[in-house]
Amino acid sequence: MTVLQSSNAVLVQAAYLVASGLFVLALMWMSSPKTARRGVRAGELGMLIAVCGTLLHSGVVQYDLIFVAILLGTLIGVPMAFLMPMTAIPQRTAISHAFGAMAVGLIGAVEYGKLAPTQGAGSFTVWALMFEILLGLLTCTASVVAFAKLQEIMPTRPIMFKGQQVLNLAVFLGALACAGVMIASPANTTPFPFFVALALVFGVLLVLPIGGADMPTVIALLNSYAGLAASAMGFALGNKLLIVVGALDGTSGFILAMVMCKAMNRSFTNVLFGGFGQAAPAGSGGGEERAHRSYTAEEAAPMLEMASSVVIVPGYGMAVSQAQHRVAELYEHLEECGVEVKFAIHPVAGRMPGHMNVLLAEADVPYDKLVELEDINPELPQTDVVLVIGANDTVNPAARDDPSSAIAGMPIIEADRAKQVMIVKRSMNAGFAGIDNPIYYKDNAGMLFGDAKKVAEHLVKELQELAA
Repeated sequence: MTVLQSSNAVLVQAAYLVASGLFVLALMWMSSPKTARRGVRAGELGMLIAVCGTLLHSGVVQYDLIFVAILLGTLIGVPMAFLMPMTAIPQRTAISHAFGAMAVGLIGAVEYGKLAPTQGAGSFTVWALMFEILLGLLTCTASVVAFAKLQEIMPTRPIMFKGQQVLNLAVFLGALACAGVMIASPANTTPFPFFVALALVFGVLLVLPIGGADMPTVIALLNSYAGLAASAMGFALGNKLLIVVGALDGTSGFILAMVMCKAMNRSFTNVLFGGFGQAAPAGSGGGEERAHRSYTAEEAAPMLEMASSVVIVPGYGMAVSQAQHRVAELYEHLEECGVEVKFAIHPVAGRMPGHMNVLLAEADVPYDKLVELEDINPELPQTDVVLVIGANDTVNPAARDDPSSAIAGMPIIEADRAKQVMIVKRSMNAGFAGIDNPIYYKDNAGMLFGDAKKVAEHLVKELQELAA
């Protein structure tokens, strides 16, 4: 029996080592669109090996409960994967964070009940459990609020009230005080219900003042929190794989959040406490309607066909209308006409990091046609036509030209510097930042009003007729 247990222990550690290596490779490969599929497969294989290794723990696993959990997870996960549209991926990501963080918090609560009576004052295990439970529970409720905002179940604008930051600080300090009491006296479980309640409430308060414009950063940051909570769980349970995987998840999420903040010229403090996105809706113009030019598809198609270079700038409007396949058709027809076409990708376009890359990859747009902001901007002054499809804040020249703008300093795709700009949009309304966009009124710009999918279809039809 001892030999069998020793053999199992070796197999478990070997499985964890292989899984850890696969997770590292997955992150490395997913950093490039060309190898992203390989990265996903490596991550899936790593997770399968990790789960199988965990099931080898003799005397620990109740296989009947594991089977029920796998069945329930499959019944929920498979329909979500097949039925959920690409436009809802940000919401799915947020709710996945909520489920994962809830699991971490619940496991921490159970382990605290089991281990606390056996621990001494200041025990590292209790420290780890408090950190795990706090991060897990606040990430759970914060992710639920992020999901509700993304799904527009609740207002996407920042929800602010007087004394909000003082209340946030008081709730957080209250949770820390409860944790401190339990660390000093692990057997004293009296503060535990208050600790749990304060952690859950703090998660809600944390995301309420954050507007829709900052959701890409929030999603990345919540991913980091969930990873750090899992890593703390690994320390509490003595599980090396959880430590490694949680650390990878936590650091990669934090780095991604930093990239998002840099892309918006924002600090973490400003994102979390700034209440960004409260400005009045665009189009008001202070009560004065400004002149703008508008095109029809019949007018725009010949301009695109005669251009030697076209840059397409996708945004969340393309995602909402699920226009990526029609946009891919438009790209193919322009290429057939001898037009050089590229796609300009802003890091925070859409509602999650890499949103536009995922949508265009789904439509089989070649990876080498996707150009990052820093690389495309120097080319735009020589570009004949920039076609903006559902983007707003990411092409707003106020970020560059107006120091008083709410998005001042934010790196943008400088579409207005092109020879001609066409903007596909339903209306003149503001984007997530809630501010007016001067590009609408530029002399070299014109609006193509309508649903992005229908406009792209009309442009394709017109190009086909011109080629006939």
